[in-house]
Amino acid sequence: MNEKLNQCTDWNVYKEIEEVKCNNPHAVLGSHMVDGKQVIRAYRPEAVSVRITDENGENEYYMERMTGEGLFGAYLEDRTYDKYLLETKYADGTTLVTEDAFSYDRVISDMDLHLFAESNHYEIYEKLGAHVMTIDGVSGTLFAVWAPHARRISVVGDFNCWDGRQHQMRILGSSGVYEIFIPRVGAGTVYKFQIMTRNGDILYKSDPYGNCSELRPNNASVVADINSYKWNDSKWMTARKKNNRVDLRKKPMSIYEVHLGSWKKSDTNEGGFMNYKELAHQLAEYLEYMEYTHVELVGIAEHPFDGSWGYQVTGYYAPTRRYGLPEEFMYFVDYMHQHGISVILDWVPAHFPKDANGLGRFDGEPLYEHPDTRKGEHPHWGTYVFNYEKTEVANFLVANALFWLEKFHIDGLRVDAVASMLYLDYGRDDGQWVPNKYGGKENLEVIELLRHINGVVEERDPGCMVIAEESTAWAGVTSPVELNGLGFTFKWNMGWMNDFLEYMKLDPYFRQFNHNKITFSMMYAYSENFIQVLSHDEVVHGKCSMIEKMPGLTDDKFANLRAAYGFMYGHPGKKLLFMGQEFAQWREWSEERSLDWYLADEPKNRGMMNWVKALNDVYKNYPAMYVNDYDPMGFEWMDCDNAQTSIVSFVRRGQTKSKQLLFICNFTPMWHDSYKIPVPCAGKYKEILNSDAAEFGGYNTINTEPVEAVAEKWCNKDYSITLKIPPLSCMVFEFDYVEPKKEK
Repeated sequence: MNEKLNQCTDWNVYKEIEEVKCNNPHAVLGSHMVDGKQVIRAYRPEAVSVRITDENGENEYYMERMTGEGLFGAYLEDRTYDKYLLETKYADGTTLVTEDAFSYDRVISDMDLHLFAESNHYEIYEKLGAHVMTIDGVSGTLFAVWAPHARRISVVGDFNCWDGRQHQMRILGSSGVYEIFIPRVGAGTVYKFQIMTRNGDILYKSDPYGNCSELRPNNASVVADINSYKWNDSKWMTARKKNNRVDLRKKPMSIYEVHLGSWKKSDTNEGGFMNYKELAHQLAEYLEYMEYTHVELVGIAEHPFDGSWGYQVTGYYAPTRRYGLPEEFMYFVDYMHQHGISVILDWVPAHFPKDANGLGRFDGEPLYEHPDTRKGEHPHWGTYVFNYEKTEVANFLVANALFWLEKFHIDGLRVDAVASMLYLDYGRDDGQWVPNKYGGKENLEVIELLRHINGVVEERDPGCMVIAEESTAWAGVTSPVELNGLGFTFKWNMGWMNDFLEYMKLDPYFRQFNHNKITFSMMYAYSENFIQVLSHDEVVHGKCSMIEKMPGLTDDKFANLRAAYGFMYGHPGKKLLFMGQEFAQWREWSEERSLDWYLADEPKNRGMMNWVKALNDVYKNYPAMYVNDYDPMGFEWMDCDNAQTSIVSFVRRGQTKSKQLLFICNFTPMWHDSYKIPVPCAGKYKEILNSDAAEFGGYNTINTEPVEAVAEKWCNKDYSITLKIPPLSCMVFEFDYVEPKKEK
């Protein structure tokens, strides 16, 4: 062996490389200048020989075998290589030619690491993970991962026979971040991080920042180049940027909540799943036909178990492979935008599963989860809870929210299980939770995180929304951050949903004794910016489908449900309805099967579909339905005190005196041939919707001619109308506000 090569070798580091325990192999391997001479070392276990050539395969130089374990070296006294290849031969005759992965300078900068440690690196996903790039004219993939407790990390995959000796990563200072650029590894490459813990255990982990995964049950990460997709929604994105949260609250939002895997099934695709492109075309056509404005997707981030519906996530930066590749999901979003449909994504920063390949005990110790099980584990769900106190974990979540909004053009995030995040005692008995520093049960770090997320989304992506699924009376969920609120754009109205469904499930006779359940929501309607929701959670686990919740025989069930939907659409707040309920599917929803689309051909079910379509049409085309959702001027009870008849009436107002709306809902099976309703002004009231119309499956008791208001006081109103009201119905009348005549 060349004596100078021997003298300039750090044998302690090499020993660690040989024992696969090294966290800085670049200190020895690759190209180094020593006393003005180039030294090149390579670790090629089980190689017979290693030859250096220039990039044209010429100017060859055979490396010396420094040990029998695979270290090869060259002390170049008479030449240098600016760029070089390593040709490695093995005993079985295999020859591998590639650039030297250890010859490249680091890519992630100190500023990147500083911002990450501060929780302020909003594009950390561009650094950590797997990124196809070209360095010095050589294409390959940069792999980077954060694992501060690890003893050593290697990238393993098909490209190196899953051999952790081949591509040991270097740690960047004290940051806990490891990186390596591997030439000639590109999109489609399957990989994992092989992690040696401080105890010497070997773990195989999927990439926390990976953009693609294998189809379950396989769980390795897959290199993806998500920057290569060519978007076609520039007009949409330009218009989106011109909006802000105030604008969003004045726009129509009729949301169709969808679980893509069970909306429709495929007879030809693997697992019965339609792919993103098929879903884009068919779903967009359906949404346009039904006149929805938004689609909300259940469970898109990668998850191992179908039965979790996507709420136990292992790949926070990867759309699930069940329906295709990341760029195909981009096509889905792009296509929706081209058809005027906003896309909302369910997002789960509250907890994650304990799957061995996932975030749990990522580097052998609690990292993404809190080390104290009273704060780091959820007893009801059997999952880990994020360690919100750790800045790098907070950065993981903040950047993830921005990742979906900015890289995938998602228009909004619905944050799941916010209540479980806000309360330290959520789901825990006495002695199982830790109070905050003030002795309270509020999770102060979560409050700070949510404000951080909502604040930065409002600043960077003002046309996007962040929606809270928050089931308690926490004050200020949708109040601005600067006013000490959490800063969400909207909040699901869980209180209204529970009261409303309890009311609708009652036999109509008993509704008179529970009248407050239908009216109470207006007592707090303006305390938050609400979305009225009838979500997937209400049609699973023995809760029955919406149609089965309704009392009575078949005709009464359908009439009840039409009245329920009519009241929901008339109530202030944006709207959300889960798939299948728009045509009154009888069975509960199951992720294992398609919706029962054959029902859409049944007269009653088709009538329900027509009713929801008509409600969406009126909703979109009458600003009175949405523009003043969060302003008391947009709603006024006409009569909400007549519990005995269970008939309520109210007015919805827009920004002009024309095209205002009067809703009348009858929640009993009683006919009324001549029923007096108080109204706000003189003029004519024209019926534009009636749930009892034949096209909706009713008995066609409709008011074909406009009704003239008379100057007769009723229920403290100066005017009233008298009309026929069918049983279990919702009627909508259009009117123009007429100024009262001034007395002379």
